[in-house]
Amino acid sequence: MPVHRTVGLSLAAVVLLCSAGLHSAHAKPFMIVGLDEKVWWDDDGKTILSAPGKDQVLIVDLANPESPKIAAALPLKNSIVGPPVNLDIDPSGSVALVADSVDVVKDGDALKQVPDNKLYVIDLKSSPPKLAATLTLGKQPSGLNISPSGKMALVANRGDNTISVLSINGTDVKVTDTLTFPDSVSHVMFTPDGKRALAARSAASKLSVLDIAGDKATYSKIDLPTGQWPYNVVVAPNGKIAFVNETGSGGSSDGNVDTTSVIDLEANPPRIIDKVVVGDGPEGLAMSPKGDLAVAAILNGSNNKKAFFYHKNGSLSVLKIDGKKVTKTQDIDLGGLPEAVLFTPDGKYILAGNYMTEDFSILKVNGTKVTDTGKRFKVPGHPASARMGH
Repeated sequence: MPVHRTVGLSLAAVVLLCSAGLHSAHAKPFMIVGLDEKVWWDDDGKTILSAPGKDQVLIVDLANPESPKIAAALPLKNSIVGPPVNLDIDPSGSVALVADSVDVVKDGDALKQVPDNKLYVIDLKSSPPKLAATLTLGKQPSGLNISPSGKMALVANRGDNTISVLSINGTDVKVTDTLTFPDSVSHVMFTPDGKRALAARSAASKLSVLDIAGDKATYSKIDLPTGQWPYNVVVAPNGKIAFVNETGSGGSSDGNVDTTSVIDLEANPPRIIDKVVVGDGPEGLAMSPKGDLAVAAILNGSNNKKAFFYHKNGSLSVLKIDGKKVTKTQDIDLGGLPEAVLFTPDGKYILAGNYMTEDFSILKVNGTKVTDTGKRFKVPGHPASARMGH
């Protein structure tokens, strides 16, 4: 979301459980959701901060996507500052990672945001799910991704221009390397074959290619020139193309349209082959597991009531994919300030987290046509980020 987002420590209980509880043989699929209760905005779009203590990370059962159920809630800090992909679930559904990007601290009589450096490891096989470990990473860990094998994770540390390389062996997660860049990295995303990753360098308006071999990640020095403020990356299931949302204006709405770039990963070297105009402030981005659709969540000035570009609701831009040709086919209203957006693993539903309205829009996919079911999944706070289990 907008450039500044935050994080706070929570409740005393380790886990609040809803209904019967989770057992090690989890029903699938699960969605992980980060709620940030420290950041709000006044009518002028100025950030209002609250003390930490009320954030939560939810584990949501999506066995019935039209009627999601909260299976567990952990009192862990997380933040709307950064792309809404600061958490992930490994392919086996047994471990989740959550980056704690920004804290809110006392500054005299006021509050201020400062970079944090924590990564939480959640044991999803435990009943109920529990915090298994806390790692210290670089400054302001943000967009992250677990590899297709589930053995590696990459975490973009926005505050110190690095990417942390992690090894994953169950809940035993270790930092094995740190890659340094000339400027800030917001998000990093693996290709489906696990041999490359794409890193969004927002301030430099570049997308960098990493080479992955075994447990090593190296910066290839291949940089693609994106539009302004590349923020959120997805790769097609066939690995042939990737998309990056370019939010423009330092990562928030400004009344001007922005773009999603299309990257040809089969080209040598990879290159940007198209740009699709999507709307003002595309942030959340998701690709259908079928590879025929992608969707971009459009902020649309929905957290700045007095701005000339204010809209009460954000929207969803639907992008139809035909080989390497990408066309915007629909714009669908969402709630206020939509952040994360994701497809269910069967590609039949899309969920979009609306920060201002404390809920998820539930949309149905029929072929390449998307319709709003009109149903909303209420959550007990402001959904800043979300990711789907495989």
